[in-house]
Amino acid sequence: MRTLSKLCVIATRCYSSSATCDVAVVGGGIVGLATARELLTRHPSLKVTVLEKESSLATHQTGHNSGVIHSGIYYTPGSLKAQLCVKGAAMTYDYCTRRNIPYRKCGKLIVAVTLAEIDQLNKLYERGQTNGVPDLSVLDSDELKKTEPHCTGYKAIHSPHTGIVNWSQVALCYAEDIKNAGGVIQTNFEVKKFSIEEGSQGSRIHIHCQNKPSVLAGNVITCAGLQSDRVAVMSGCKSDPPIVPFRGEYLILKPNKSHLVSGNIYPVPDPKFPFLGVHFTPRMDGSVWLGPNALLAFSREGYNWGDVDRGDICELARNRGLYRLMMKYWQFGLVEVMRSFSLSQQVRQLQRYVPELRVEDVTRGPTGVRAQAMGPDGALLDDFIFDGGDNTLGKKMLHVRNAPSPGATSSLAIAALVVDEVEKRFNWTN
Repeated sequence: MRTLSKLCVIATRCYSSSATCDVAVVGGGIVGLATARELLTRHPSLKVTVLEKESSLATHQTGHNSGVIHSGIYYTPGSLKAQLCVKGAAMTYDYCTRRNIPYRKCGKLIVAVTLAEIDQLNKLYERGQTNGVPDLSVLDSDELKKTEPHCTGYKAIHSPHTGIVNWSQVALCYAEDIKNAGGVIQTNFEVKKFSIEEGSQGSRIHIHCQNKPSVLAGNVITCAGLQSDRVAVMSGCKSDPPIVPFRGEYLILKPNKSHLVSGNIYPVPDPKFPFLGVHFTPRMDGSVWLGPNALLAFSREGYNWGDVDRGDICELARNRGLYRLMMKYWQFGLVEVMRSFSLSQQVRQLQRYVPELRVEDVTRGPTGVRAQAMGPDGALLDDFIFDGGDNTLGKKMLHVRNAPSPGATSSLAIAALVVDEVEKRFNWTN
């Protein structure tokens, strides 16, 4: 198996000097790469180019997530999110096995730590069953202890097929598949504009970049993550729904305390609040991440409190949906900010699940930024959103405007759905 560093070299090289292609995929995160791979799998004769604005692939959401292969318990039955997660998890395990990518089925416990949470836990179990999540079981407090000796609770759902993987490595293997199928990947290509260019073979999309030669494409698919709404607007689409960035901060268990957690430990979600809450996540490198919290980010690609982008701040200030969200959950938001600055308050939340945990057992860890599409009423849009346009330009494009967590787990299934939509919208045939 190739090492991750070698894959990085392969994936970030521009494979061809050609500036013309049949399909351009804007976005070199895991969803964009999976989509380009699926295009070439179904249509091997297509010329496909991936355009990524950063110097390397999988830089933002893909490279900053928790590394969990989710099973699909939490999501609304019948939703695309639920269907694609269950299907995508199975596809991920199959792909990782075939490509010799290390993963571990360490399982997950969703733990009720109060009697009041048991009713919601039972509803979650029924939801997981409806979604087709395999081999779920409900554990009492004694059975819970046998699975996670340092965890405490009244009752828990056990999901044995929840796992962990290095999603950056998976994404770079997708990139290697694209290269082997004849695809092209350009990094350092930040899209600035789309326009139509008429030629002898019909109209094509002119994709402009500030510091590189432009690319001509017959069709364009955008999977731009944190920039998805802005890229869609470039082709004449509406700015709604806007992306609101939320930063999540993790703590890390010190190595001498990693024995406290063997698998994923998750909370029962509180329906009164918009975010899931803190959890315990083992990693492929042997570390254990604790968190994350949920904080409004002042830069779409800002991973620290000091990262502030004036343009992003102005957009947030104009977002009426965000005002409604903040008015509704201001107490929740205030508590999250206080916890961000106080290790002891963060640890106090985590002690509800692992009472042995102490402040001195943790250090501050990495952060990630989540691209959250938001409705005008402040609702966090929880399912996939595709967009195009009615003008000549828009009819040749498909925008993936919301691919919410678990986007990495679902990436292969999302890619299949996107290519289905592309074939339908653009009237493709074999």
